[in-house]
Amino acid sequence: MNYIGLNNRVVDSKDAVISALDHGFLYGMGLFETFRTYGGEPFLLQRHIDRLADGCRQLGIPFEGDIAELRDWIQRVMGKNELQDAYIRYTVTAGEDILGLPAGDYSQPNHLLYIKELPKFPDTLYMEGKGLQVLNLPRNTPEGPVRFKSLHYMNNILAKRELAGYASAATGAEGLMLTAQGEIAEGIVSNVFFVTNNVLYTPSVATGILPGITREMVLELALDAGLQTEEGLYRWEQIAEADEIFLTNSVQEIIPVTTLWCTNGRQTVSGGRCGRITALLLELYRERTGLLK
Repeated sequence: MNYIGLNNRVVDSKDAVISALDHGFLYGMGLFETFRTYGGEPFLLQRHIDRLADGCRQLGIPFEGDIAELRDWIQRVMGKNELQDAYIRYTVTAGEDILGLPAGDYSQPNHLLYIKELPKFPDTLYMEGKGLQVLNLPRNTPEGPVRFKSLHYMNNILAKRELAGYASAATGAEGLMLTAQGEIAEGIVSNVFFVTNNVLYTPSVATGILPGITREMVLELALDAGLQTEEGLYRWEQIAEADEIFLTNSVQEIIPVTTLWCTNGRQTVSGGRCGRITALLLELYRERTGLLK
């Protein structure tokens, strides 16, 4: 990443600096969105910006979210980094303010675009899947009524550190966080779905999960395909008995889970291969992105 976007400019990464008094740095007051491009176009950009705008409104951070201007800025940063497609993180910090907790709204936020080459995922990942390791660290409760995609990511980082201590980490497993009440919440960087008797289940936002953009799209695709869906509160025992399990995020899309890891060992899911409904949803998702014509 040689060049970074800063406040609608494109600057050398070493020059992309903000004030030490920025409340994004001091208090974690800021939000971000991660997404990717297909054929150079940011996918589901309006949905990401809508979520970002709603969060900024709740935090008192001014945000206009001009889609045309943002698309142009993204293209300029991608071009400077010589990328045709990219992984993109768009961050909005609260900006510089007093040393102390303000009661009012912010006035001068900072906008940053971090853009890098898309990770390369082998086709075998979408056929053979990956593991899912249950973690001891509980998912913390959200900052407000619904979890923000905020700059405060300590819970996820501690979860990643715990995952690194398990044998499953060497195989590329994702970590699964439960709530303090023992309900299934979400992965470290993913939302979780499972299929039992042809019904698609995913944890409710009442568990404190991030309401993922890809999660939202998958639920819509499932309904359009005539699948029965349910959002609720589920225990580990229910996912352990599932016919299929998969994970979603904006960069990896839909990843089958074919191995579950817990304190009692490991078990194989859907015969160690991508399940039928998972494969269907992945196909429908990629049709929507334009990868499949």
